[in-house]
Amino acid sequence: MTSDYRINYALRAHKRDPFIEWIKAMLMTPFVLHAKPIHPTDDDPNEEPYLMDANVTRYCEILESIEELINEHISKTKKGLPDHSRLSRLVPSVSTFHTTLPLKESFLLANAKHSIAARRFVPPSFNDIRRVLNTAQIIAIAPELKLISFDGDMTLYHDGADFDQDSDLVNLLVRLLKFDIYVCVVTAAGYHSDAERYEQRLSGLLKGFERANLPKEVVERFFLLGGECNFLFQCQENYHLNIYQPESVRKWTSDQISKVLDVAEENLQACVNEMRLPCTVLRKSKAVGIVPKPKVKIFREQLDECALSTQHRLVSFMKSPKGKEFQLPFCAFNGGSDVWVDIGNKLIGVQILQEFLGAKSHETLHVGDQFLSTGNDFATRSQCCTLWIVNPEETQQVLVELDSLLNIKKSIFEANSKVA
Repeated sequence: MTSDYRINYALRAHKRDPFIEWIKAMLMTPFVLHAKPIHPTDDDPNEEPYLMDANVTRYCEILESIEELINEHISKTKKGLPDHSRLSRLVPSVSTFHTTLPLKESFLLANAKHSIAARRFVPPSFNDIRRVLNTAQIIAIAPELKLISFDGDMTLYHDGADFDQDSDLVNLLVRLLKFDIYVCVVTAAGYHSDAERYEQRLSGLLKGFERANLPKEVVERFFLLGGECNFLFQCQENYHLNIYQPESVRKWTSDQISKVLDVAEENLQACVNEMRLPCTVLRKSKAVGIVPKPKVKIFREQLDECALSTQHRLVSFMKSPKGKEFQLPFCAFNGGSDVWVDIGNKLIGVQILQEFLGAKSHETLHVGDQFLSTGNDFATRSQCCTLWIVNPEETQQVLVELDSLLNIKKSIFEANSKVA
């Protein structure tokens, strides 16, 4: 890579998160003004050494101020005035916060691992801040966590893969169930009511449940929601999935679904033709997508174009006189190697689970890798707490953090029970 390499970030708004970008900008002040060499340079032997502890303090002061802004935003939101908070004026697109976020505490933990404050040439990055937000959310929600949902591909397993049944990640999910927490996989994969197809995708996990000999009351805390929000399954005592049909989606008529999918299919086919993509347009009962031909990889920019243009086309259609009777929730997203348009979305999926299981927003956590505007985890932010991860390995890391906090919670509960 040469020094002439440039990216026009002004054209990449769909690849940025405004809240994280704003935090990055706030943390640039101590980095730019106070980052001095760790050792005096040959050019200036009298130069003051860099004091890492001082810079840690400056970062923490800024993060404490951001905590205060978040708390005020939460207060305004409870009063029905989220747009009146200082934070919403600074970051107009900021979403709902369902808990407070201990950012200072989280940063100190991250800095102990990654020495963020010791860096002199690389400022706090998007991933640094994303991880700080994740840890802060874990700390905040652990005492009251009741329901945790996961995206599938690239969150629990690599794209199109399955669990290794003896993997640490499977063991961590088993431990969540043993902590009396509901665990659900919310996936875009839509196989209608075919439980066997879903069981194939989760075979390693289900075998892990069986190997752990989970009793009926524990294993029945595991659910799978397919097609974003359309097909709900519960794990049974025999470690197989049983289908439920969420009441909230029964009101969607076949005519409505067909018309929305017709519009989406037409746009996707136009994208394939115009960009000469080696893809097949695939239609399902409640979804339509483009899938690359075998051994072909489509560039991310082309997938984003298909997702964004289809989002725009569907929104325009639904606002038109012809489309007013076809007002259905949908999700058009870049799946990493393909593009799909689903009827419904994960926001509705989380709402279904919360209603079904009696979990409130501050008791619910969704873990996923698709929180950009072209992703299908994005919509869940308004309904529950979220963790933004980038791969299954990171999911495992955040669950290790969560497991540690849940163990502390359990120990405190047991100690209080003995006292009582």
